[in-house]
Amino acid sequence: MVKGDSRRRAYLQRISLAAGTVLFVAGLVFRFPRPLNFYVFLAAYLLTGGQILWQAARNIVKGEVFDENFLMAVATIGAFAIGEYAEGVAVMLFYRIGEFFEDLAVGRSRRSISALMDLRPDSASLLVGDNVQKVAPEEVAVGERILVRPGEKVPLDGRVTEGTSSVDTSALTGESVPRRVEPGAEVLAGFVNGGGLLTVKTEKVFGESSLAKIMDLVRNAETRKAPAEKFITKFARYYTPAVVFSALALAVVPPLVLGGANFTEWIYRALTFLVVSCPCALVISVPLSYFAGIGGASKQGVLIKGSNYLEALNQIDTVVFDKTGTLTKGNFQVTQVLPAEGFKKEDILDYTAHAELYSSHPVAVSIRDAFGSEPDAQRVSDYEEIAGKGIRARVDGKPVLAGNAGLMASERIPVPKPETAGTAVYLAVGRQFAGMILIADELKPDSAQTVCGLKSAGVRRTAMLTGDRKETGENVARKLGIDSVYSELLPEQKVERLEQLAHEVPQGKKLMFVGDGINDAPVLARADIGVAMGALGSDAAIEAADIVLMTDEPSCLLSALRIAKKTKRIVRQNIGFTIAVKITILVLAALGLATMWAAVFGDVGVTILAVLNAARAV
Repeated sequence: MVKGDSRRRAYLQRISLAAGTVLFVAGLVFRFPRPLNFYVFLAAYLLTGGQILWQAARNIVKGEVFDENFLMAVATIGAFAIGEYAEGVAVMLFYRIGEFFEDLAVGRSRRSISALMDLRPDSASLLVGDNVQKVAPEEVAVGERILVRPGEKVPLDGRVTEGTSSVDTSALTGESVPRRVEPGAEVLAGFVNGGGLLTVKTEKVFGESSLAKIMDLVRNAETRKAPAEKFITKFARYYTPAVVFSALALAVVPPLVLGGANFTEWIYRALTFLVVSCPCALVISVPLSYFAGIGGASKQGVLIKGSNYLEALNQIDTVVFDKTGTLTKGNFQVTQVLPAEGFKKEDILDYTAHAELYSSHPVAVSIRDAFGSEPDAQRVSDYEEIAGKGIRARVDGKPVLAGNAGLMASERIPVPKPETAGTAVYLAVGRQFAGMILIADELKPDSAQTVCGLKSAGVRRTAMLTGDRKETGENVARKLGIDSVYSELLPEQKVERLEQLAHEVPQGKKLMFVGDGINDAPVLARADIGVAMGALGSDAAIEAADIVLMTDEPSCLLSALRIAKKTKRIVRQNIGFTIAVKITILVLAALGLATMWAAVFGDVGVTILAVLNAARAV
């Protein structure tokens, strides 16, 4: 009902604007007798500007006197009072045309992000026994099964239990190639099912789904203002009353002071001064530029939580990366199994796979895959995960340690250093070193391009923080051209190292951290700008980050930087152009050299040009 009322109101406004335009043109073309001429222009004025007059009156009642509606109302009523009917109507008409162009530009920007809002599924097909019930997504609990037919949107995050299909993830991740899914594969709310029937077991309620969180980010993006926006808002608050009183002085003082001065002439100058002084071009175009920039970034698969973060991207001095899952694919594979004396390769894989039975870390998954069969939970007891180090457990009653060199050092178990690059998982059985497993991770294809592109974009320093061993970290950093690398760090040590790097950033510049996992959330929150890489897999990363990359491609950072620079350039162009034109016409108006038509261009014309320029940021 509300939506229908809104459409009807918009339709009536368009009709009144069209009718007012016809009467305005008729008044200019035909020479009506004087009383009729006044009524034609008055009707045109009320049709085109009635809404602005009403808004100005409402704002005055609320105590919000000095805004653009008040300026338009005073200037145009004054123009009618001194007999300049055509100019009075022209100010309102062109102001409304300016609003029309603004609505078009905002609509264009909003459409670039509205695809995310349209992803919200209307219903879910809940499986209850052998029956299917249509329910709202919010009514589905965790662990329930839902049916997703071909062409339907996946309503909640979950895992496929039956069926195979391809899913379109483009609206959510920006990936154009459909993703193949089969039993065991993860699907997210907002994916569109292709040609197969899928049964999905839900893992989250709708409010906690990736789609719901992303929709919330989009809704709230406009609430975080960039410094330029805050300045313009504050500027308009003081500027508007200043020009109103200046115009009043211009209308009253010269006729009283200068001999032979005509009140009508100076009132006309003051009204012209009022029209051109309206700060609409700045108040509208600057926020619109940032909004358009955020919309343009979303097209590239980059969600920016507010225009303040879009602006901050222009001040990046240092970029710090996590390694696994950010610069590398996170698809670990066992490359070598090196048993110590008295142990066999099969023993090492057996003990380690059972020790890593309950871990979801990619390294643990790769070891279980290499083991080749499902570990027997009956053989494992006293399981304990040691954050940032590894696992302590009993396998077949024997005490087993599986983890990094830090774990072995804390237990005073000497271990050899691997001779080849890769992540090393050490195994100790009965407090005796039993062997090690070497695991390799593949670099993402665009990681090197991203590091090179950041330096070309003016980033002074790049660094990498990783919990992996020193040799592996240095090998990755060397391949990618990263300036410095800090290895074998626990999550809390990452925060400490980031703070040290932040102290080395010049004043007025920013530090960015790019990470992907839940263990990166503290570092993402601490950085000036936190970027969640591949964050659809980590709710904590989405919550902590300021910018969310919808895909696993680090090169999206370069797109975000380009859009930020383009947006800043457009904002500066709009501010510079608007102020230059307005000051020029203000001076000419005070000297009596500018007509009301020049004032119309100085206000509405400049606003339209600024709005059209702002729309280029999309």
